[in-house]
Amino acid sequence: MLNKAAIFGEHSLSGSLSISTETEVTQVVGACPHDCPDTCSMVTTVQNGRAVRVQGNPDHPQTGGVLCAKVSRYHERTHHPDRLLHPMRRVGAKGAGQFERVSWDEALSDIAARLKAIAAQDPQAILPYAKVGMRVEFFAESRLILIWGGNPVGSNLHFWRYAQEAKRQGAKLVCIDPRRTDTAEKCHEHLALLPGTDAALAYALMHELVVHDWVDHDYLERYTVGWSALRQRALEWPPERAAAVCGLPVEQIRRLAQDMGACFQRGEPQAIRLNYGMQRARGGGNAVRAVSCIPAVLGAWRQRAGGLLLSTSGAFPVQWAPLQRPDLLAASGVSQPRTINMSTIGNDLLRPASPEFGPQVQAVVVYNSNPLAVAPESGKVVQGFSRPDLFTVVLEHFQTDTADYADYVLPATTQLEHWDVHLSYGHTDALLNRPALAPVGESRPNTQIFRELAQRMGFTEDCFQDDDETLCRQAYGDRIDFAQLLERGFATLDLPEAPFAQGGFPTPSGRCLLFNEALEQLGQGGLPEVLPNHETTGSDARYPLAMISPPARNFLNSTFVNVKTLRDAEGEPLLEIHPADAQARAIADGDVVEAFNDRGRYHCKARVTLRARPGVVVGLGIWWRKMGLNGTNVNELTSQRLTDMGRAPTFYDCLVEVRRLAPNTQPVQPVQPASEALA
Repeated sequence: MLNKAAIFGEHSLSGSLSISTETEVTQVVGACPHDCPDTCSMVTTVQNGRAVRVQGNPDHPQTGGVLCAKVSRYHERTHHPDRLLHPMRRVGAKGAGQFERVSWDEALSDIAARLKAIAAQDPQAILPYAKVGMRVEFFAESRLILIWGGNPVGSNLHFWRYAQEAKRQGAKLVCIDPRRTDTAEKCHEHLALLPGTDAALAYALMHELVVHDWVDHDYLERYTVGWSALRQRALEWPPERAAAVCGLPVEQIRRLAQDMGACFQRGEPQAIRLNYGMQRARGGGNAVRAVSCIPAVLGAWRQRAGGLLLSTSGAFPVQWAPLQRPDLLAASGVSQPRTINMSTIGNDLLRPASPEFGPQVQAVVVYNSNPLAVAPESGKVVQGFSRPDLFTVVLEHFQTDTADYADYVLPATTQLEHWDVHLSYGHTDALLNRPALAPVGESRPNTQIFRELAQRMGFTEDCFQDDDETLCRQAYGDRIDFAQLLERGFATLDLPEAPFAQGGFPTPSGRCLLFNEALEQLGQGGLPEVLPNHETTGSDARYPLAMISPPARNFLNSTFVNVKTLRDAEGEPLLEIHPADAQARAIADGDVVEAFNDRGRYHCKARVTLRARPGVVVGLGIWWRKMGLNGTNVNELTSQRLTDMGRAPTFYDCLVEVRRLAPNTQPVQPVQPASEALA
């Protein structure tokens, strides 16, 4: 069975529909598939069998007719001249990008035979590469909004629309982020804390709430567990202590706490839009726990415009069993499939067989991902994919860094060419994607490729014959009206406006667990902990600078890097550095620099800017490695260490040094904050 073997990538329900080429102009409602909380409903205009325009669906309230600059150019990506249109087999060395065209039958038959041979020895040698909160639309009614660890101007545009509406009504917006992002520039206040220090800041804010009695005692008594212990821990974190850890002025911490207290005293709603930036350091899980305690302390959950939102994905009634088929897994005698963390793919591909880690990985199937560009410590990832004995299959649209190392590259359809169904982690609408045009060239949907592989590998279960519309219907079953999805392209979940106004948290007791007994028994601490980074500033004199690597505004992970209009808008690979740090290293704006540590070296242009805070450089990502000045990207420097909870990557827990390589010969065009003036 195919689900014996994990596959490297993210599961998609994509499929295809036979569409006749028509001369008239048609419009088809679909959905954006990319890793963004907005999950926009989009309308594709098709003329003569080609997509000529992609725009936001004006009938979808969350999208409001607006798409980001990236997805509004999706038709350019679909009809890109470099699009992979035929199955290809490697004929040169791995990494050389030399391939010959083959037929689908030849490619799939050979792939199936090689996977079967590996699976016959050990199928596990084949490798795959708190989610509830307030409703996003009610942020428009909040009076104080903390935007913590995210840059919604670039990556959560439709939340930003609600935040701007609240701002026009007199709300105060506060951004908490190490970098002075576009969002921070547009907020009333920016707290540029050091990476990985968010839990300390959260405790300092709760310290001030406690000492000034800006606390909803009734809510804490009725709907929480562990307030007494949390209160005591908060009192250990006065603003002075947190300021030293976070690298913030103590007055700034006090001022934010006073704003929160004033909002509480007036009975006005206040809310936190939490994002994933803070989770990319060692203590990221505990930091989220600490920040998530704040709305309960304030009783902010009582109001529909109060509370916190990290992800809404847990609210969707997805029926996973019909899609993942655990019954077939159980019937195979495998209790649990092997799981390898994609954040440690470099080490895992280089690791020999052992009792601790299992068999050596002999085959990798990559889809919906580009691990050579996006995985940390990419030098080791390259070494792993370079193994001559590793059989690699890549389903792709373009010849990416990873595709260069494949034995077979199979052309996959884009979102405009197949069925798909989506949940969201930024709003509470389910979306359906209809194919707007026939697959370009010989491209096929992932699901069709896997169906045909299953047939060739001898899997006869009925589920391997399910077409893609069937899969879309199975995703929600009768919990969402599929007829409504077909008619409108979206369906809104029926959820309470203030889900935790009277408790009802997704915990065994229904209470908010300020102290978690289960975590205490696991040795992780019942209270949220303030954990130092794996790589703490000052711990290694060779590498005095912390580095974070948020996405460049015109890219999304490594997607869209090869769309010329977006790449031209982004310019070139850049490292932002504060003027004081640049001066100490004789670096001028536009110089070629080398950022380096024990893991690798990355060459790019320097941008001297106040967007970077002192002691922190910003490597904007994620460019393809082959587009880097020395054939690397920023992930050459990041580590494979994992977070405290969830075993997530620690991209922002990284120390480096930077040195000047060459003077500026072609000046970059600085995109500075409006308030910035560099002498």
